[in-house]
Parts: sequence; structure tokens; C-alpha cells
Amino acid sequence: MRKSIIGLSAVSLLALATPAFAEDEMPAIKITGSAALVSDYRFRGFSQSGENAAVQGSININHESGFYVGTWASSINLSSSTGADLATEIDIYAGYTKAVALGVTVDVGLLYYLYPKKGGGDTDFFEPYVNLTGAIGPATVKVGVNYAWAQSALGDNSAIYFHAEPSIAIPGTPLSLDAHVGYSVSDTALGGYGADHHVWDYSIGGAVAYKNLSFGVHYVDTDEQRYRSAPLAGSGAEDMGADGAVIFSLTASF
Repeated sequence: MRKSIIGLSAVSLLALATPAFAEDEMPAIKITGSAALVSDYRFRGFSQSGENAAVQGSININHESGFYVGTWASSINLSSSTGADLATEIDIYAGYTKAVALGVTVDVGLLYYLYPKKGGGDTDFFEPYVNLTGAIGPATVKVGVNYAWAQSALGDNSAIYFHAEPSIAIPGTPLSLDAHVGYSVSDTALGGYGADHHVWDYSIGGAVAYKNLSFGVHYVDTDEQRYRSAPLAGSGAEDMGADGAVIFSLTASF
């Protein structure tokens, strides 16, 4: 989602619309969105596009109360152990964000990973998350945890993912720098949680913004040398996409 590694380089999205009602009649709503082209869609360090380019997009609706809903989608290139061809990932999410102290925000929500497909088998699953973000001037640090309880798409196993993302906007320039580190613990065969149950992934890079465009460059890697390329791949799946790579992205926000 957006949740992808490449999402770290996206520029802040601009508000599209605010209702023309008095504040006491209807609280403000902001609608934002993005469209992106990435050289490789990496999810927690693992390629979901066969190490090829992917097209991505998002729409997010934020209510001034802190509640939000949205969707994020990407082209992918995966096959499940059931024989289903997976060409698209659609993430649907909803949550609530609130400032709990000066410069500190908490974000809790629920993700639903949906894989429209040809063929049978379970591939869709839920994943709740909690994030805590602190900001000091142009610098921010986000830490969080995602937990997927035992579901059929995960082989009736659970999975947990810890992550941290520091970032900084260079004052007076269009340049921003960011990094990511994540740790997966799982007994599932889900690519991105890792095939050996304990996997580190990380990235470092930055982005240059121009108006509503952002060009990002990141180095992404994991400590897993080989993995099953599909979320629910069988033993015959091709091993690929866990090694280090430089990933480019071009994002337009609206």
C-alpha cells in the first residue's frame, strides 16, 4: 500500500475539495490522491511486480475529526499456489488519527489487501496497524506495527511487522531525505513477511519535488537472499526480488 516502500518518497498530497457548508453544519472533508510510476514495486523489501515497473494510484478522504478512509492500488505480477494469476493489488483502509501531544500523532486503522484474480483460492486478508509519528521542525520519525491475525489466505497463521521511518525536508530546497527499517515475524508463506519467518528490510533515499510532482530514488534491500515470489506461492515458485536494488519513482499528487 501505501503503504509500500516507494510510498516513502511521495510528496504531500494536496486538498481537492472542501464542502461549501457552514462549519456548524458539516465538518471539513479533504480529498487527496496520487498517481505513480515505479521501476519496481517493493512491499517490505520484496518485489511484487517481478522486478518490473508498476503503475500505482491512491485516493484518500480525511474528515477533520481525524477519521479517514481510502484506497491504494498497484499493478503486480504474482501467481498464487492455487494457480490464480494476480495482476492487481487493491488496498482498502480506514482509520483514525489524533494529536496526543505537541508534535506527536497516533494513527490506528485497518487494512484490507484485495487481489482480484483469475482462478480460485483465498488471497485476501486483513491487517490492523498502529503508527506513532513525532515531528520536530522539518524532521519526522514514524514508528509502527502491523499485525495480521490467522486467516486462510495466510495459511491460518498470523504475522507481525515492526517498522520505523525517519525523514527530513531540507529547508529552502525541494529535497527530502528518508529511510526505512522493518522486521517481519511470521509462519506464513506471504512474500514480504519472508520465507524464513524472520526478515529485516530497509531502504534509504530521497525525493525532489516540483509543484505537484515528486521524483524519488531509493536503495531497497532485505537480509533474505531468496524468497517465494508470490504471496501464497508453492515450492515451485521462482525465487526473486529480495536482493538489493535502486528503485525509481515518479509521483503526481492532486
